[in-house]
Amino acid sequence: MAMAAAAVRAAVWPCHHRWLPSARTGHNNESYRDLQSPLRSPSPSISSSLLPRDRESSTDLLFSTCHCSSSSSPSCSNRASPVLRGLAPPPSSCSPQPQFCTKIRPHGSLWLVPVPIPIDEKDVQSRGRCHISSSFGGASSSSLQWPACTPSVSSSSRRSAQARRTMMERSSGDGGTGLTYKEAGVDIDAGAELVKRIAAMVPGIGGFGGLYPFGDSYLVAGTDGVGTKLKLAFELDIHNTIGIDLVAMSVNDIVTSGAKPLFFLDYFATSRLDVDAAAKVIAGIVEGCRQSDCALLGGETAEMPGFYADGEYDLSGFAVGAVKRDEVIDGSGVEAGDIILGLASSGVHSNGFSLVRRVLEKSGASLYDVLPGIEESAEEGNNSLTTIGASLLTPTVIYVKQIMDIIGKVPVKGIAHITGGGFTDNIPRILPDGLAAKIDVTAWEPPRVFQWIQQAGQISDNEMRRTFNMGIGMAMVVSPSAAEEILSWGPNHWQDLGPNPIQIGEVVPGNGVIYASS
Repeated sequence: MAMAAAAVRAAVWPCHHRWLPSARTGHNNESYRDLQSPLRSPSPSISSSLLPRDRESSTDLLFSTCHCSSSSSPSCSNRASPVLRGLAPPPSSCSPQPQFCTKIRPHGSLWLVPVPIPIDEKDVQSRGRCHISSSFGGASSSSLQWPACTPSVSSSSRRSAQARRTMMERSSGDGGTGLTYKEAGVDIDAGAELVKRIAAMVPGIGGFGGLYPFGDSYLVAGTDGVGTKLKLAFELDIHNTIGIDLVAMSVNDIVTSGAKPLFFLDYFATSRLDVDAAAKVIAGIVEGCRQSDCALLGGETAEMPGFYADGEYDLSGFAVGAVKRDEVIDGSGVEAGDIILGLASSGVHSNGFSLVRRVLEKSGASLYDVLPGIEESAEEGNNSLTTIGASLLTPTVIYVKQIMDIIGKVPVKGIAHITGGGFTDNIPRILPDGLAAKIDVTAWEPPRVFQWIQQAGQISDNEMRRTFNMGIGMAMVVSPSAAEEILSWGPNHWQDLGPNPIQIGEVVPGNGVIYASS
């Protein structure tokens, strides 16, 4: 993420690229990055946050800038900021090319110089970001010379038919005396109508990810955002974890097909760029890619004055993975008697926040209030860990490593990512006609945050189960013998992978989801 001084932060920025020619693709092992204005020194703390912290690497992030007051040869200023281990020397010379010079009046010309950065081939920091802006203070865009904008990888803007999903979050519409998702502004009927209208144009709609034939495999693509969870991040001024949510929403979708995530792309849009906040968001995205073991291949930052409220931004993410054709998990083999296993969530994850915000409004609760029902920490200064805001902003669990570990050892028939629509809408997506999921609601205890939401909003059980994950972020359908084997693996097996699976139900004749108590 490039940085500039206040004088030019609202200006039109050039396209910022970061490449990672990887040994996997046959290229040499260097990353090139166009760097920022000399008007402000880069922050080592922000720079280091853009890289995975646990990599055994001697990678250094170099900042080199050249500035000129005319079209003559620029004077160069080289800076190096240590990242991880060691310190690489700054480049000995600066040789910008004219197409990399953007004229910024009245500040002369800014030359952006690609600098080689040695980088570990497994590093996920790589980006091919193109930053788009719409104005430069009082200057018109005609006063600017734009550099060529070459993304690291060409991509298609076509939407995958099977991955096309309505962004409407679902409500149960079952009445009740308390709040509903529809009353909070999310209309399931409008989403259903959209799906109906586009069904002829996008056959196969409804899956968690879109599959594209590629040799003996399928490429699996998914796209998603984090919804109005962003509003809480704005209010609390906490931006370093929302990027994890962004990655999680897409990679958790595509892994349901058995696909190993390969790479991720992001889109960051705002009216006026807050560099510090944006850098924290990107750091979270990098961390999400590290957790899912995929490359952060590129992204786009769009600055569009007047389009968003001041201090706010929007995010979208796009993930692509791959799975062998004969290893695709699609639920077709599910049969009555199969066992449903659940993987615990960390809380609300990234769905249902329109209703959460409505509950906050109605109850008068503050994000800084201690979450009711949770005892405050006995250690002074740790009370923030138990606030409503901290609970709600807890990052979405990324299940990639758990799922890949399980499917590499035992057959898995179906996997459902429990997102918008909760159990009620998501589990049926992997069940053949004539089969239902019988869920034992006493098999686990939902996190306290759900109890607070339900009580404060006086929300019915059905509405909660169709809006939130209720403590289970991923559900898997396996045979009884496979379930027995998975459940026999001890806690040590899951220590570095995530929450251990628990049995939450079984497949029975019928339709939809049946909620029961054991």
